[in-house]
Amino acid sequence: MSLLPVAEAQARLLALATFLPTESVPLIEAAGRWAAEDVTARRTQPAADLSMMDGYAIRFADMPGPWIVIGESRAGAGLDKSIGQGQAARIFTGAPVPEGADAILVQEEAARDGELLHLSGEGPAGPGSSIRPRGSDFAEEERLIASGDLLTPGRIAAAAVGGHGMLSVRRRPRITLISTGDELVAPGKATDGVMLPASNGVMLQALIGRTAVVRDAGITPDRLDALVTAFRTAVDADIIVTTGGASVGDHDLVRPALAEAGASLDFWRIAMRPGKPLLAGKLGSTIVLGLPGNPVSAFVTARLFLLPLVAHLGGARNPTPSTERARLAAPLPAVGNRDDYVRATLSEGRVTPLPNQDSGALSTLALADALIVRLAGAPPASVDEIVDILRVA
Repeated sequence: MSLLPVAEAQARLLALATFLPTESVPLIEAAGRWAAEDVTARRTQPAADLSMMDGYAIRFADMPGPWIVIGESRAGAGLDKSIGQGQAARIFTGAPVPEGADAILVQEEAARDGELLHLSGEGPAGPGSSIRPRGSDFAEEERLIASGDLLTPGRIAAAAVGGHGMLSVRRRPRITLISTGDELVAPGKATDGVMLPASNGVMLQALIGRTAVVRDAGITPDRLDALVTAFRTAVDADIIVTTGGASVGDHDLVRPALAEAGASLDFWRIAMRPGKPLLAGKLGSTIVLGLPGNPVSAFVTARLFLLPLVAHLGGARNPTPSTERARLAAPLPAVGNRDDYVRATLSEGRVTPLPNQDSGALSTLALADALIVRLAGAPPASVDEIVDILRVA
């Protein structure tokens, strides 16, 4: 089986999945998920002309004054009378502009003696000065959020002001994580000899965050029967994610265990570094994604494959990550026959490759906030050359 290009592997993985059913959830539970339908405004915002400043509502035609103050308008409680010739109303930021008024004399340019108001500065520049017009943000029935949009904090706020308390989203995917390896012990446990704390499970849970419901099935030993049992007991998940055991060693048993459990393999081995021994298939209706065991390889492949899969199931319109451009701060060698994802730091638009690119080097991963994306066969890159990057922090 030849090495599969990254983009083709991503497309084939997403083709295994279909959108999950929709559900209506409170706004705060929708945050970080994707809109399952267009969200339109149920009200106009602002609902009336509002003052943008503290000061006095006046008729611009009455400039330069003086005026008689006849009342007050504050946020949530407007003046119940119209402003006539030579009249003004005390007004506060966010308060409705009284009928008849068409400008705000800001507080810093006004002098008041009892109910008599005088101009003490330049005054408003013209009608509409310091007024936020009705509907200047959005109008009723205007689309606020498109189906498939990520529900960012800003979009959650727009939905709330637009009159929504609930939003339609896709059910969060159920993911079962299976870490494989006889050498692994749970994080925090004593490590005797060459035993190794298992880091992939907690790393992947931190990476996935609230976008999915994750069950960590813990550590499964490198035995065919144990792996087959782990797979068969995880088929209620939408995605089974394994780490380790997907390469070609005598103890890499994920592929034969999947076959024994009745799974079909769609692809195995990707033309990328780190992360070549990645596999994907289906066990019944459950998608199986096998990530490499090295933590850096698991992280990079999770960014490129697992997170897009979760986003696709969740209804994202554009689930695969987009690259940005940055200026290279240090030279890079030519690339071989696999795409290279180089851990790096990003500062002020310049990206610096980190020195230790070993796929087991977690200290480098901890420092990285970007991956430099170098396509297979790319020539050497010099300082100040523009390169593609993926942000990872």
